[in-house]
Amino acid sequence: MTPTHNPVQEVRTLITLPERARLLVVDDQPINIQTLYQVFHTDYEVFMATGGMQALAFCRDNQPPDLILLDVMMSGMDGIEVCRRLKAESALADIPVIFVTALADPIDETRALEAGGVDFITKPVNPAVVRARVKTHITLKAQTDLLRSLVFIDGLTGVANRRRFDEVLPIEWRRCRRSCNAVTLLMIDIDHFKRYNDHYGHQAGDVCLQKIAATLKAGLQRSHDLVARYGGEEFVCLMPECDHPAGQKKAQELLATIAALGIPHADSPTANHVTLSIGICVMRPGESNTMDELVAAADAALYDAKLGGRNRSSSSAQSMEIVQLRRQDVRK
Repeated sequence: MTPTHNPVQEVRTLITLPERARLLVVDDQPINIQTLYQVFHTDYEVFMATGGMQALAFCRDNQPPDLILLDVMMSGMDGIEVCRRLKAESALADIPVIFVTALADPIDETRALEAGGVDFITKPVNPAVVRARVKTHITLKAQTDLLRSLVFIDGLTGVANRRRFDEVLPIEWRRCRRSCNAVTLLMIDIDHFKRYNDHYGHQAGDVCLQKIAATLKAGLQRSHDLVARYGGEEFVCLMPECDHPAGQKKAQELLATIAALGIPHADSPTANHVTLSIGICVMRPGESNTMDELVAAADAALYDAKLGGRNRSSSSAQSMEIVQLRRQDVRK
């Protein structure tokens, strides 16, 4: 009997909210930062920035905060401009911004809300009021994130879908470029899956896909790693800040873990159980390469793994030559 499918429960499983939400307090007066820290440090993880550029850099280079408490009047870049820049970046646009300021004119409040702020609190703050408003907006963000994630979940397997992968890849590519770290991509295919469906039936094939997806997801334990169903029986594992030896090691671990499941595959010419082929590509983002080349090289490496007999991984060292040749053909 096929297990019942509950997509809402799978979404709740996929999204893991932090035990303590992360707040970023931005103010060029240390005493104001200290005041808000005292209000929130017991219940939240509080980070601080004393200027607009520092706040933007923090959001880009770290796990984004769940909410920002932002002063309006600051030297250099004011809070209105900081908020506008946040809203202009897709990776940061959904962070709720509460303006905390000495300005009390309705015109200033209107400017702040039009820039993208969700609330406007005047100084000196009332601790009970600011705590209540922060709690409200963090709860609203969590609910919005949950609903939004329904769009990015593969309905059968419960892992991320191709649309989610296409959204996350450029974000992680840019982040690793700024930090000079490598990006590893594993392109994964279930060996002889058509034969599996023909032999066992499509319902059994669906159960097989669910088991494979759950195992791949369990095998990637870092919070910023992503497993997505790329299409059909293909999956991708995106691992930012992961070098080539680590990528190869993870591929071997996944091959062994799937083999250990022992899912019977009587019609496979490769083994009597379900196996995978994995293509590995590791790139350090820069001016000389692109995200499309990362995906193309991983796909070419997957093709190499299949040509080599399946039930194995292949690195992009040789497949990168294919990418370079394609690039030369385009330039001719």
